[in-house]
Amino acid sequence: MENRRNDGVSTPPPPTKVYSDEQLAIEIPETAHQISSDSWFQVGFVLTTGINSAYVLGYSAAVMVPLGWVGGVVGLILATAISLYANALIAKLHEFGGKRHIRYRDLAGFIYGRKAYSLTWVLQYVNLFMINVGYVILAGQALKAVYVLFNDDNTMKLPYFIAITGFVCALFAICVPHLSALRIWLGFSTFFSLVYIVIAFALSLRDGIRAPPRDYGIPGTDISRVFTTIGASASLVFAFNTGMLPEIQATVRQPVVRNMMKSLYFQFTVGVLPLYAVAFMGYWAYGNESSSYLLNSVSGPVWVKTFANISAFLQTVIALHIFASPMYEYLDTKYGIKGSALAIKNLSFRVMVRGGYLAITTLLAAALPFIGDFMALTGAISTFPLTFILANHMYLVAKRNKLTSLQKSWHWLNVVFFGIMSAAAAVAAFRLIAVDSKNYSIFADV
Repeated sequence: MENRRNDGVSTPPPPTKVYSDEQLAIEIPETAHQISSDSWFQVGFVLTTGINSAYVLGYSAAVMVPLGWVGGVVGLILATAISLYANALIAKLHEFGGKRHIRYRDLAGFIYGRKAYSLTWVLQYVNLFMINVGYVILAGQALKAVYVLFNDDNTMKLPYFIAITGFVCALFAICVPHLSALRIWLGFSTFFSLVYIVIAFALSLRDGIRAPPRDYGIPGTDISRVFTTIGASASLVFAFNTGMLPEIQATVRQPVVRNMMKSLYFQFTVGVLPLYAVAFMGYWAYGNESSSYLLNSVSGPVWVKTFANISAFLQTVIALHIFASPMYEYLDTKYGIKGSALAIKNLSFRVMVRGGYLAITTLLAAALPFIGDFMALTGAISTFPLTFILANHMYLVAKRNKLTSLQKSWHWLNVVFFGIMSAAAAVAAFRLIAVDSKNYSIFADV
């Protein structure tokens, strides 16, 4: 039907709208990687891969031993709940202000300004770099565990296996151009995770049934217990948070907020169960003697332990790629790496840049192979600020006109509390690293 203006001249009808005005207004920033291509279920598996990586084999020692049964169980449940809440705040801001914020620093910069953009960039990449250092250490421990099963002559040291790990991770990074290209590898990752989780759980259960009563007392002096408890709190938040939620959310299909919430609910319900199972069973079976790499504690058939350790190694290679992808995306976008992944220019760029990044990561991992310390330090200096302090304050600033006074007070309480926890946990983590550095030399075989 035509519309008529006051002067009698007819005007054509407005075009039919397929999308709402709000959807049409969403601006998508430039990126060399794919966005809006994955289902919420695939994104849920990406998140679940992160929390059920081989890091779960260390939570009996890093979380349960310093906190004990009551503190450990309550701490893990609380950390799950507050992590879901904090991640939901970030997810709801993904399209804030009519723009998709596909990077954490983009969101912070949009809300606060350029300085916050740069600070968030530094915090996030320190966070992801340290997570990847931990992954290289874990994968090196898994390879060493396989070697020791067949040849315990102490000829091959942990740094050698860490170097092998770095090489394999570099090959994988060169072959898989971006996060969405993982697809089939996420299926392999889930399979590998189930292998080492089921084997670790079953062998720990068998050892626990056969073993004499264990000591579940929190070890150390009163002063050391204070520091290890604070450090364990940082490991708790480290366990459930990626520090790269906007980058992962960038890959999910529209509607991005609703689908991302589905992914988060999947992660923090079904996805956390394997983590709980391994952490609790490992502590029950070995008490305060639990190893920082649980498969070093279990006894059982050599072939079963070999299968578990190889699965842990391979899953870690895949998980590292997820946490390195924001760095890869930044570099690929900055230098205009687009088109076929097999183009000579693109391939050579990945060889040099990703290979160089992983060489530095591997060198630090071999020099300071203290996995528990890295979990605590990463949680203190980056996970607390990024996931809890920044998430609450960004939501407070972005939604300030829609929040009640009570809601504003709640978010400020979170900002202050987690700020104090971050500072305390950083002190505790640096103390742990200082103590371990005295006990071990650089490039230690631990």
